[in-house]
Amino acid sequence: MPTATAALLIDDDARLGALVTEYLGRHEIDVTVAADGERGLSVLRRGRFDVVLLDVMLPGTDGFEVCRRLRATPEIAALPVIMLTARGDDVDKIVGLELGADDYLAKPFNPRELLARIHAVLRRGRTAEARHGRLSVGRLEIDFDAREVIVDGRRPPLTAYEFELLTVLARAAGRVLSREQLLDALKGAAYETFDRSIDVHISKLRSKLEPNPREPRYIKTVRGAGYVLARDVD
Repeated sequence: MPTATAALLIDDDARLGALVTEYLGRHEIDVTVAADGERGLSVLRRGRFDVVLLDVMLPGTDGFEVCRRLRATPEIAALPVIMLTARGDDVDKIVGLELGADDYLAKPFNPRELLARIHAVLRRGRTAEARHGRLSVGRLEIDFDAREVIVDGRRPPLTAYEFELLTVLARAAGRVLSREQLLDALKGAAYETFDRSIDVHISKLRSKLEPNPREPRYIKTVRGAGYVLARDVD
């Protein structure tokens, strides 16, 4: 990890904030803590951060709303977000992913797992940045150097996870990839078992890229097999 990686923890649990700050600090991650959603959004707009650790159950504006507003703010929309949930319910995970979270972690958690997940979301961004070239499919163009996507003249803001997922599909354009293959390529770790999260991210990508997400032209579903990025689109 490079020195001075900056994380914003938005959580009203002072004890957890102190523990996370102390532990991550030993691993060259500087943590800023905001105790509620509105303060967290304000700090985000003023500062420069590499990752956001976002509690779901916040006083006032909850974590889901914070995530939604973060993704709707262009200057911070691409920041990786790891949501912290008090329960491990799939419903919480799905809602967070649908709103644009890159990952999730149920409380109570082992700080080492939090560190591993931070490494993973940051590594995705660095891996994508290191790749070269461009790919065009119909009116969709992916610039791997700039980590930018242009579709129908628009530049939709993708999260780090969404861009990396699209990159994996693009590198295998025309080949069907199963959920397990996509997870392996994206995570590179065994701790991710919630394979239906791929479906949520695919749905989010389609909503940003497809003219009609209900009839996708670019990212197609192959029933019982997985997903494929079309090679040719009229």
